[in-house]
Amino acid sequence: MKLKEILNGIETISVSGCTDKEIDLITFDSRKCRKGSMFIAVCGAEADGHKFIPDAISAGVSAVICQEGYDGSCDGATFIKVKNSRIALALAAANFYGHPSEKLNLVGITGTNGKTTTVTLLYNLFNSLGYCCGLISTIANYVNGRKLHTDNTTPDPVTLNSLMAQMVEEGCEYCFMEVSSHSIDQDRITGLKFKIAIFSNLTHDHLDYHKTFAAYRDCKKRFFDELPSDAYALTNIDDRNGEVMVQNTSAAVKRYACHSMADFQCRIIEESIEGMLINIDGTRIWSRFIGRHNAYNLLAVYSTAILLGAKKEEVLVKMSALGPVAGRLEYIKGGKDITAVVDYSHTPDALENALTTLREAGSDRMLICVFGCGGDRDRSKRPEMGVIATKYADRVIVTSDNPRREDPQEIINEIRSGMDARARAKSLFITDRKEAIRSAVMTAPEGAIILVAGKGHEDYQIIGTTKYHFDDKEVIAEAMNELN
Repeated sequence: MKLKEILNGIETISVSGCTDKEIDLITFDSRKCRKGSMFIAVCGAEADGHKFIPDAISAGVSAVICQEGYDGSCDGATFIKVKNSRIALALAAANFYGHPSEKLNLVGITGTNGKTTTVTLLYNLFNSLGYCCGLISTIANYVNGRKLHTDNTTPDPVTLNSLMAQMVEEGCEYCFMEVSSHSIDQDRITGLKFKIAIFSNLTHDHLDYHKTFAAYRDCKKRFFDELPSDAYALTNIDDRNGEVMVQNTSAAVKRYACHSMADFQCRIIEESIEGMLINIDGTRIWSRFIGRHNAYNLLAVYSTAILLGAKKEEVLVKMSALGPVAGRLEYIKGGKDITAVVDYSHTPDALENALTTLREAGSDRMLICVFGCGGDRDRSKRPEMGVIATKYADRVIVTSDNPRREDPQEIINEIRSGMDARARAKSLFITDRKEAIRSAVMTAPEGAIILVAGKGHEDYQIIGTTKYHFDDKEVIAEAMNELN
């Protein structure tokens, strides 16, 4: 029997793997393994889906995709043995849902920072232009205005293709999505047809997974290497890896920059804590965003819109009305003229961008930084972030982020190890995140700016393996109310 014939007779697809740290896909669920379903065994970092094959067959699956070398029982189901079951999964999912990415103008962005802001602004921009759109992002997934929950930056292939099939069914013309390095490495996006691929920047992140910066860079580059010739590769050439990303792509290459000659250019004319005046391709617009990194994000949005055929004048008018993305330099005003800013910055580069932006926008105001680092993640960035925080902020409070299975105090100690005596002298170390934020607000002098970094849009804190409700904005608001 041919693979296409098998797939055409399949009613559901079940995947086995493990969900920890965005490493794998979906844990085994026998309820999905009913008659007429296909079971796909994925080799994970902490679990091997092949050990669940007998259980899946007992539950009634009709077909099994597994990797070559599996020597267990093949009785009771049609077996398809492949070199890489992740690739097979992605292709099977795309085929199962009728290749929905080919029926959309699919735009993907990869890079260390700016992905969420860029795709969310593109989604909001094209909605304002009157188009029906879909969004797949860290914060949430949207199908024609309908919000859906998300667990990972880029979902597994079954979820991805299912989401896009819903978008097609509801009349969406565009889909804007974040493409994480995990998803590229794990072949989650294999089988998708991209119209435009965007590169934002590349800095220190995810080395717990990729081990070396070179491996991290090459993983991102693979996204562009695999683009078809009728796609666009849009790259930020002010980043030293911008040209590296597109050196082997078959796609048409377009470049954007704020400091180099490029197809699309932007320059900051003036800025304040309220926003900035920028020049995009010879036209000045006022934006409610601030910071050099947001100038790049806005330029990426503009460049993508133009490549998708939108009119320059209409795009710039709509862009000037766009507001901040949840948890990305999101402001909360309080008594004593204090401004608290919540930002998702959880990498050294992102934290530096946020602090330098706030320092430049409020040069005469005290700058306080509250931050921590996540547990079970790249430990090498912790001391570096301690150095960055104390370099730019007048006062620093180091606290917990999502400690997960690590001791919160040990994480704080690793951050502290990067600080010299002078940096430690202007820092406090408060393990309880709520108390750290309250302390920053209650002790802030008049006119101060408080950056609460790391969690951004997240409304939870992960301690051990449990998620507890925790929202930085709620804690800030409570403390602000006590000041009034």
